[in-house]
Amino acid sequence: MITFDNVTKKYKGMSVPALDRVSFTVDAGAICGVVGLSGAGKSTLIRCMTGLERVDSGTISIGGVSISALTGAELRQAQRNLGVVFQHFNLLSQRTALQNVMFPLEVAGVARNEARDRARELLDIVGLGDKLNSYPSKLSGGQQQRVGIARALATSPKVLLCDEFTSALDPINSKSILELIMRLNADLGVTVLIVTHQLSIAEQSCDRLIVIDEGQIVENGPAKDVLESPKSRILRAMVTTLTWS
Repeated sequence: MITFDNVTKKYKGMSVPALDRVSFTVDAGAICGVVGLSGAGKSTLIRCMTGLERVDSGTISIGGVSISALTGAELRQAQRNLGVVFQHFNLLSQRTALQNVMFPLEVAGVARNEARDRARELLDIVGLGDKLNSYPSKLSGGQQQRVGIARALATSPKVLLCDEFTSALDPINSKSILELIMRLNADLGVTVLIVTHQLSIAEQSCDRLIVIDEGQIVENGPAKDVLESPKSRILRAMVTTLTWS
C-alpha cells in the first residue's frame, strides 16, 4: 500500500540529507509505526509523503500511484487517498464539527447534501453524533481530535497518516484516541501509518515498526520482534526509557 523506494531528500545548506536512501513498504490494512527522535527525519518523511516536498531521488507510492512523480491536479487527486490526522487538530474555528468534516468533500466537489450525509455518518462512527453543531471552542481536546479523524476519513482514503496525533492530549484521551484508530483500522480496513517519537504508542498499536535516525532507516520489522531485540543504538536507548517510564 505504501512504498518508499530509495528516497533521498536534502535541504539547501544542509551537509547531510534529511532522508538518506530511505526504503520500506507497508502492507494494505497494516498499522505501521515510524519512530524516531526530534530531527531524525520524520517531518521530512511526512512532507514528502503528502507531496508538500519534492524528493531529490527515489519514489514514493500509495496504492500503486507514484506521489513523487505527480504535480498539479493529478497530485491533488492522488492526495485524496491519504487522510492526515494532525497533532494540533487544525480545525476551522468558525465551522461546526459537521462543517469541518464536510470541508474536504466540498473542496473535492461533492454535492452539499451528499457531503452532509457523509460527515454525519463519520461523526457517528467516531462517537460525536451528538456534537454535529458544536464549534471547536466548545469541544474538549479529545473531541476535537475525533473531529479531525472524521475529517481525515471524509474522502475514503486508503491510508490514514497519524502525525504525533496524541501528543497534545492527556493520557486518558490519548488511550481513547489510539483505541479509536485501531478500531477504524479493523472495521474499515484503512492502512495506518503512525509517525511518533513516543515508543509506547507504537508498542500498543503497531503490527510493524520502522525506526529512523539521522535520515536513515535503522530498524524495520514486526513490532514485537523489533522491540524485543533492538539492534540500533537509538532504539536501545528508547526502549530503556520506555522500560523506566
